[in-house]
Amino acid sequence: MQADIYSTAGAVVAQAELDDTVWAIEPNIAVMHQALLRQLANARLGTHDTKTRGEVRGGGRKPYRQKGTGRARQGSTRSPQWKGGGVVWGPHPRKYTQSLPRKMRRLAVRSALSAKVIDERVVIVRDLASIEGKTKAMKAFREGFPAARSTLIVVPAKEGMESIYRSASNLADVKVIIAPLLNVRDVLKYEQLMILEESLPVIDGWLALEDSRRIPGVFRRARLERLAYRQKFALARIASKGSTATAVAAGAE
Repeated sequence: MQADIYSTAGAVVAQAELDDTVWAIEPNIAVMHQALLRQLANARLGTHDTKTRGEVRGGGRKPYRQKGTGRARQGSTRSPQWKGGGVVWGPHPRKYTQSLPRKMRRLAVRSALSAKVIDERVVIVRDLASIEGKTKAMKAFREGFPAARSTLIVVPAKEGMESIYRSASNLADVKVIIAPLLNVRDVLKYEQLMILEESLPVIDGWLALEDSRRIPGVFRRARLERLAYRQKFALARIASKGSTATAVAAGAE
């Protein structure tokens, strides 16, 4: 399918050829719903916790004698029926992680992108990296396109896109994301999808081909960037846990 490419001034300057298997399919609402629920569930920490009668402080002494008072027998003031007692069947830490086959995850993203095309909410932009790194410049740029409550800007990579990140960082209704990390939640959450021309081959690459082991050239590079991006955050999380444990140990000494 053909799509217009706009300049930063809002004028049509060229035509882009889009892969029909990515941008022109019948949106699968059920798969999109399943993928969205999975993404939201995987974002949950699951750290909620309530105390049982064995974890609540106090209650070790029997409140009154077993017989002779005329009252129901009680063994602890931390029983669930007492005020200040433990909680029965309350929530405890657990994992909410859900899994979904890779083909279904990709189908969900393709369906979300196709739905945006049907709603005419996709804008392809050329030379957006040359924008001045100021909030005022980004606001003026958005005014040249149809009004939207929120905008998701898709860039091919972080390198060379610093001015875009800087100009959009102070706008609550604008988010910048790299193409390898495109996901159902962000596509559906933001009303307008603004894609840099350089991001199109990256998106078509990892969504159009089912077998990622056969992704050539720029497509394989995008996949590796996506994996490196996730690994970076995993290593940062491990490092933060290690520094916390070291600080606790130092304080104990």
